Amino acid sequence: MINNVLDVRVGRVARERIAEHGWEPSLFSLMLGASGGPKWLVLSQLDRVLSERFLSRRETPLHILGTSIGSWRHAALAQKDPLGAITRMEEHYIHQTYTQKPSVHEVSEVSRGIMQQILQEEGVQHILNHPTFITHIGTVRGRGLVASQNLTIHGMGLALVALSNFVSRRWTEPWYQRVMFSGNEDGQGTGMVYEDFDTVYAPLREENVFDALMASASIPLTLEGVRDLAFAPPGQYWDGGIIDYHHDLRAYKGEGLVLYPHFYPYIIPGWLDKSLKGRRAKGEMLDQVVLISPSEAFVETLPNQKVPDRKDFSLMGNDERIKAWWEVTRRCEALAEALQELLTQDDPLHGVASLE
Repeated sequence: MINNVLDVRVGRVARERIAEHGWEPSLFSLMLGASGGPKWLVLSQLDRVLSERFLSRRETPLHILGTSIGSWRHAALAQKDPLGAITRMEEHYIHQTYTQKPSVHEVSEVSRGIMQQILQEEGVQHILNHPTFITHIGTVRGRGLVASQNLTIHGMGLALVALSNFVSRRWTEPWYQRVMFSGNEDGQGTGMVYEDFDTVYAPLREENVFDALMASASIPLTLEGVRDLAFAPPGQYWDGGIIDYHHDLRAYKGEGLVLYPHFYPYIIPGWLDKSLKGRRAKGEMLDQVVLISPSEAFVETLPNQKVPDRKDFSLMGNDERIKAWWEVTRRCEALAEALQELLTQDDPLHGVASLE
C-alpha cells in the first residue's frame, strides 16, 4: 500500500519486469477501463497523473480498451488537452440532475449532453488521430428479447439472461454479440483473444465515435441504447459492461503488461457476475496485470464510507449528492500524490502487493 491510501497489486510477470526496468511506460501494451458509472470519480485524479506524468512519456502505441464509463474516461484521456477534458467530465457528470422519475429518454438526453461537453467540437478527431493511443470501445448488440427497447419485454429478457448467467456465463452467449469499435479496424493489438461471446470488430470512424461511446454506456432499462451504428452490424446496441464489466482477463494473450486503474482491488468479468465471487479473476490470468485502486482504509474516509455509485441518485437529493461527489474528487487528490510517489521512488516495488 502506498501512503495508506493506494493499493497497487501486480501479477508475477509484472513484478519481474518492473523490478528490472522500473515504472517504464513502454512495458505496457494495454490499458483497461471498467464499467461502473459514478465509481469513476475515485479515478479522475489518478487519470490526471497517469496522463501528465506517465503516459505522456510514451513513444510507442498503447491500446486503450474500455466499456461504459471506462470508455468515457479513455475518450477524455485521448483529447489534445486531457486535463481539461477530465475537468469538463467531472463538472458535467457531477452536476447531472433529473426529474423525480426520469424516463429512459431523459437520462439518455442528459448523458448525450455530458459526452458533448467532454468531446466538444474536435474531440472525435483527437481520439481518431491520437499520436499514441489506439482506442477500442466495447459494446454489445442485443439478440432476442434484449434487443427490444420496450421496457417490459427487455426486462423479461434480462431476467432470463440473469438466470442463465447464474448457471454459467456461457449460457448468456446466445443473447449478446460483442461488438468492439476499434481504432485499428480489426482490433488487433489489444492482446484480447475472445473465445466466449460471438465477437465482431467494427472500424472506429468519425461517423460512429460518438454513438459508440453512447452505446457503450447505455445501461438497459435506464438509457435508450443506440440503434444501427455506422460501419457495424445493424441492431440495438447496449452497455458493453453487460458482458465485459471489468473485462474477462482469461482472454488476454498479449506480450506486454496490462495497466488497470480500477475502483476495486478485484476484477469481475460480467455485470451479472457481481455477486458470484467464484468468477473473479485469479491465478495466471493476472500474471501481467498492474491493478491500481483506492485502499479499503481510504474508501472508509470518503462521504458515506463508499465509492460513489448509481444508488446515490435515489439515496440523496441533488445538492447533497453533488456536494458529496465533489468531496470525493477532492479527497482523491491523496491517491494522485501516492501514485506520483510510486512512479518516482527508488524502489519501484516498495509498498506494492502481489495479485493472486
